Amino acid sequence: MLTVKDLRGQRASAAALPRADQDIATTADVVTPILDRVRHGGAEAVLQLSAEFDGIRPPSLRVPDQVLTEALENLDPDVRAALETLAERAREVHTAQLPAASVVSPGPDAQITNRWVPVDRVGLYVPGGQAVYPSSVVMNVVPAQVAGVPGLALASPPQKAFGGWPHPTVLAAAALLGVDEVYAAGGAQAVGMLAYGARDAAGELLCPPVSLITGPGNIFVATAKRAVQGVVGIDAEAGPTEIMVIADDTASAPLVAADLVSQAEHDELAAAVLVTDSKHLAEAVVAEVDRQAMATEHTDRVKQALTGTQSAVLVVDSLDEAVEIANAYGAEHLQIMTGDDERISQQISNAGAVFLGNYTPVSLGDYCAGSNHVLPTGGAARYSSGLNVTSFMRSQQVVRYGAEGLSMVADHVTTLAQAEGLPAHGEAVRARFR
Repeated sequence: MLTVKDLRGQRASAAALPRADQDIATTADVVTPILDRVRHGGAEAVLQLSAEFDGIRPPSLRVPDQVLTEALENLDPDVRAALETLAERAREVHTAQLPAASVVSPGPDAQITNRWVPVDRVGLYVPGGQAVYPSSVVMNVVPAQVAGVPGLALASPPQKAFGGWPHPTVLAAAALLGVDEVYAAGGAQAVGMLAYGARDAAGELLCPPVSLITGPGNIFVATAKRAVQGVVGIDAEAGPTEIMVIADDTASAPLVAADLVSQAEHDELAAAVLVTDSKHLAEAVVAEVDRQAMATEHTDRVKQALTGTQSAVLVVDSLDEAVEIANAYGAEHLQIMTGDDERISQQISNAGAVFLGNYTPVSLGDYCAGSNHVLPTGGAARYSSGLNVTSFMRSQQVVRYGAEGLSMVADHVTTLAQAEGLPAHGEAVRARFR
C-alpha cells in the first residue's frame, strides 16, 4: 500500500519529498463569490449558503443558549471527563506560555515598557466534515482564554442529523468552556461572517466582526482565510494533516504502522511518511500498514491516503540524512522512534510538534497531551508556529521620556531626520527645548 523509495546513495531534494497535491488558489473562483454574498447579504446569505452546501438551513444563525445547555446536559459522562482532562492539561501548558512584560531604561530619564495585549475579539472555526472535533473547540478556546481575549465567537457547520445545529458534542464542548456565542455556519461562508460581520434584514448586527480567525478547516475554509487576511488576522491556512516518522531498526513496526494509519484516517489527502535507515524496518512497516489498514473502520479513506503521492516510506543512508529530510519537509507532526530520540530531536528545527518515543503517539497530541493540535501544515512549520497563547496577543511598546532623556538623543534624532529628508521630525524635537 505504501510506496517504498530507496534513496540510499542519493540526496533527496525538498521538491521531491511527498506532499499532498492541494493548491488553494484553485478554489479562489468558488470562494470569492461566496464571500461577496456574505459581505453584502449578511445573515440571510449565510443561512442560504448553509442550505446550499450543508443541505439544511439552520433554525437561526446563532445557537440559542438552551440548545447549548441541553447539549452539555446530554453529553456522555465519559466524553465529558475526557474533555475536562484535555482542557485542564491544555490550560496548564498554555498558561506557561504567557509572555512576561518588561521595563527597560535605555538611558537616564527614559523608559520603554514591553507589554502584551490580547486581541479584542476572535472567531474560532471548528470543522464538521468527516469527523467530529470537540477537541478542536478546546484547542482554540483555551489558549484564547488564557491570553485574556474578552470576545470569543465560535462557528461550526450545521448538521442535518441535528436539526440544523452544529454537532451536539461540539456544542457541549463550547458550553463546558463557557463559550455562549456559537454560530451554525461552516465553510467559506462562516469565515466571511466572522470577518465582515452579519446583519439581519432589519439591520441588526447578529454577529459582530472579529479581529482574528483561528482554527483548521477544508480547502474552502483555507482559501477563504487567505482571501480575508488583511481585513482580519488569521492563524494559518491549514491543509491536510501530516505525520512524518523518523525511525531506525530499534523501532517497533506495529507501532510505527499504527501511528501512520491513525493520521491517514483523517481524510484522503492526509500524508503519512516514514523515513528510516533500515530497509528491514521499512518492509516490516509496509506489511503492518497493509494489515492494519484492512482492519480499521475507515479502510477506504486510509487506503486512499496511504496510496496517494503524499505518503511514502523513504529509506536513507543514515539518521543524520533523515534529520535533513525532516527539516526540509517541515512536518505538522514529527514522530521520532530511534535508539537516541533526544539527540535526534535536538537537531530538528522545522516541525509543528515533535513526539518522542514509543509512548508518545501523535494521537496523544491530538487529544490529551496538553500541547496544541492546531499546527502548521504544508511545510509552513519552516516559518510559523502552532496555535499558542501569543497567537491571540500583540506585543505593544509604551514609551516615556522626560526632558533629560530626550535632550540626550535630540541631536541624533535631528541628524537622522535630516539624513532621511524629514526635517519636521527634527523640528518636533527642537520645539520642546525652545
